[in-house]
Amino acid sequence: MEYPISQIAQVLDIAFEGDDIVIDSIHNLTHATPRSLSFINADSYIQDLKQTQAGAVLLESKYLEYAPKNAIKLITSEPYLKLAYASKLFAHTISTRSNSPKIGEGCDIDASVRLGQNVTIGNNVTILANSYIGDNVTIGNNTLIYSNVSIYHHCLIGSNVIIHSGSVIGSDGYGFAHTKNGEHIKIYQNGNAIIENDVEIGANCAIDRAIFDSTIISRGSKLDNLVHIAHNCIIGEHSLLAGQVGLAGSTTSGRNLVMGGQSAASGHLHMGDFTTIAGKGGVTKSLQGHNTYAGFPAIELKVWRKIQAKIARLIK
Repeated sequence: MEYPISQIAQVLDIAFEGDDIVIDSIHNLTHATPRSLSFINADSYIQDLKQTQAGAVLLESKYLEYAPKNAIKLITSEPYLKLAYASKLFAHTISTRSNSPKIGEGCDIDASVRLGQNVTIGNNVTILANSYIGDNVTIGNNTLIYSNVSIYHHCLIGSNVIIHSGSVIGSDGYGFAHTKNGEHIKIYQNGNAIIENDVEIGANCAIDRAIFDSTIISRGSKLDNLVHIAHNCIIGEHSLLAGQVGLAGSTTSGRNLVMGGQSAASGHLHMGDFTTIAGKGGVTKSLQGHNTYAGFPAIELKVWRKIQAKIARLIK
């Protein structure tokens, strides 16, 4: 989908000046191209604004001095809200249509499996009853998908992957902009989810698609049942996430992350290589790798144990 910027500006009810360039995507400032619409809504992104390649930017007037000369400036007091309205223009059209998929050799796909349009399936893939494979999904070789799994449009599933019953790959991330009256406007999630090779996903997991780019579960990682990965997260290679782990949006990790049952991380932080989070731990800031953390907020395990011992002595 693509639109002249004049049409987008009209939809958003924003004054437009400049060349009527064609916009084919919405992206953050860092990854935007000359055909992308982007936005800024916080001072922390000023440096990104200065360097962006975006063809057009939604911004408040106070950021005008930082915007590149070549970018079309769409001035608004509510750039994030306008982004939400614009995101609908680029959303994938959901339908019940299907066409003949490309299926490799040796596959075993139950007759009740529903396939969307332009699906590509590798060799020796098994898909059990009542699963749904959406438009433009690609599935690699030797992958096993149990019953009642849903894989939304444009998601990529690697080779030697196992996805257990009830899991959902590529559902919408939890993203909303808010009006002055307290209404919540959906930000359409136009990225995808990528499950790399040799990943196993337990039953009833939810892995959200990204807003712009990809949510990624890197190769060799293993997720237990009832794990939730929010939009734009990137889980490093060979990570282990136990039952009821939850990661908020845009959190990333290095390789070999280990998270105990019911532990969680808030959004926009990073956990380094070989980080371990004990069960019920709550990560509220970025953590250095090669260490074990516990408690809420999560602190080094040795410190947490000393605190617990002192609390126990106080009670006595």
